[in-house]
This record gives sequence, C-alpha cells and structure tokens, in this order.
Amino acid sequence: MKLLQIILVGLTAFSSCTKKADNNIIINISKPDSIKTMAATDSITYLALGDSYTIGESVPLYDSYPYQLTGLLRAKSYNVQTPTIIATTGWTTAELIGAIGRSDINNKKFNFVTLLIGVNDQYQHKSQSTYRTEFAQVLNTAINFANGDSSKVFVLSIPDYGVTPFAAGQDAVIGPVIDQFNAINKDESQKRGVNYLDITDISRLAAVNPSLIAGDGLHPSAAMYGKWMQRLEPLVEAQLKK
Repeated sequence: MKLLQIILVGLTAFSSCTKKADNNIIINISKPDSIKTMAATDSITYLALGDSYTIGESVPLYDSYPYQLTGLLRAKSYNVQTPTIIATTGWTTAELIGAIGRSDINNKKFNFVTLLIGVNDQYQHKSQSTYRTEFAQVLNTAINFANGDSSKVFVLSIPDYGVTPFAAGQDAVIGPVIDQFNAINKDESQKRGVNYLDITDISRLAAVNPSLIAGDGLHPSAAMYGKWMQRLEPLVEAQLKK
C-alpha cells in the first residue's frame, strides 16, 4: 500500500499544559480506502498552516479539516496531493513563524494555502498589537507560498472555545476576546485581498450540540470540521477553477 507523507510537528495537547515538539518530523501513514488513489499526474498542492485546529487534535488525522477538504476536492475530480501541514497543538503565531523558518518548504510554492492561527495567543494573554504584527507576517509568508497570489490563500477565523466544557462556563469572558482577535485577522486579511472565512459562529453551535466537540471536551469533532468544510470547499473550488 502506498505511503502518504505529511509534515507534522508534534501532535500534543492544547496549550501550555503539554510538551511541544522542537523540530519538524515526517510521519509516514498508510492510505485508508476512503482516500482515493492519486494518479501520477497529480498537480494541485496544498499547504495548511496553524495549530491544534489544523492538525485535528483528538480526532483521527483523516478527520482533520485539511484532509476533509482534500477528500471533498478529490471527490470532484481535483487532483489534490496529500496536504502538507505545518501545525502543532499549543502554537502561538510566533511559534508557527519559527517552525516555518525551520522547515524544508521555504523554497516551495503551493496551489493554495490555508491559515488558522491565534487561539493560543489569546489563551496565553499575548497582546493584540503583537498578534496583529505577527499575524501580518505569517499571512505575508502564506501569500508567498501561494506564489504571490492572494486569491489562493484562505484564512479561517479562530473558533470560540468558550462554549466548550474545557472553558467551564467562561464563555462570556472568552467569547468577546476571541472576537477581538478575529477582528484583527479579518482586517489584515482584507488588507491583503485574501479569502476570509468566518467559522466562529459554527464553533458556537457546540453550546447546544455536544456532538460538535471531540472527546477531550475542547477541540472540534469531525462533524464540526465537516461543517467548516461545507463553507470552505466551495471557496477553494471557485479559485481552482480560475
């Protein structure tokens, strides 16, 4: 069975309560039957940048949103290669920037890029002005990975974990601050003309629908990621058609 390669950096638990990986590692995984075999003419490359929400903490790898997105596009006959993922749980924006710098992809270009980062900046009480500066930096890097084409970059808003059991009823405190961080990443995204997708409202549905939360009581379930992809896949497909 053909081996798929994915760049991951340490699959750890949310925030500072867990040990973080210091270096990029390559994990080889077997391809399940649910993922279509790719032809030798594969041409669409995909880079996903982020944190636990990108690697899909507490769900199987193939239920993470980059893999769900890839599967949806393949089902429509787009020859999307296995996603390249640079993300780990607990990363702030600065840590993502550092990991990109240490990676082996800096001279590569991709057909499209997704970016979701910032929840750990909020969780660790980083200043919003610092987040703005660092988010702008990593967004510029994402555009560069997309060969300078801002239309091929897709920013996802930060989910609101305030409604999860992990937050222990602190939604009225956490939610407004998440909104402030999202106002920043939306503003910087609009300045650069990239695609911006608000999925925060979907994350808040978990307040009344526990099936949208993974077993750890914090991260999204496969079902929630699926709802995100119902919005993201059409945006990506529209740009791939151009």
